[in-house]
Amino acid sequence: MADDKRGRDKQAHDAERRQQEREVATELEREDEIEPPVEAEKIADFEAELEELTFPATGIEIVAAIGDREIESVEGSYSIEELVPEIDEETFDSPAALRVQVQRPTVAAAMKRVVEASKTLRNTDFSWTQRKAYEKTFQELKAIDADDDDEGIQVISDWIVERIRDKETLPTSRAVRREAAKFCRANGYQVRNDEWLGI
Repeated sequence: MADDKRGRDKQAHDAERRQQEREVATELEREDEIEPPVEAEKIADFEAELEELTFPATGIEIVAAIGDREIESVEGSYSIEELVPEIDEETFDSPAALRVQVQRPTVAAAMKRVVEASKTLRNTDFSWTQRKAYEKTFQELKAIDADDDDEGIQVISDWIVERIRDKETLPTSRAVRREAAKFCRANGYQVRNDEWLGI
């Protein structure tokens, strides 16, 4: 491969794709951790419906095909269109990648809002690593606030969307973690410095 901009871009894209595949595999192995409130048999029924789709599939294709399909979780019912960003840039390589997305519905719904808001920005790349950092922050808020009504997730996703609208830029993952830690401490949740939110 030639050492030019196109070659370096391809290498970076390939490296990001491999990282995504590794993270999907890891998520599938760790299904029993925080908030997979969607039961395995309901996910199996959902995956059967995915057979009509051709993968890789975009968020728009998925929502068009099965957007009204409901997924039941311990926290309520969610439609696929509430969990999957309805944009062409959101691509799922396999049914497993989509399954990982919908298994944690409160996190998926928050990420949908953030991803769709980020598409209003010009010349902004919402990288996979930044997205994963946002997701990890939402998952940590879910773990801290597990018995509550996910107020932390809602507050932080609102804050991110407001920053996108007002400042026309994506907040850094560190800024998101800092804001989440501030929310936790203001609401009486202890956040240690050696934890993800402990900035």
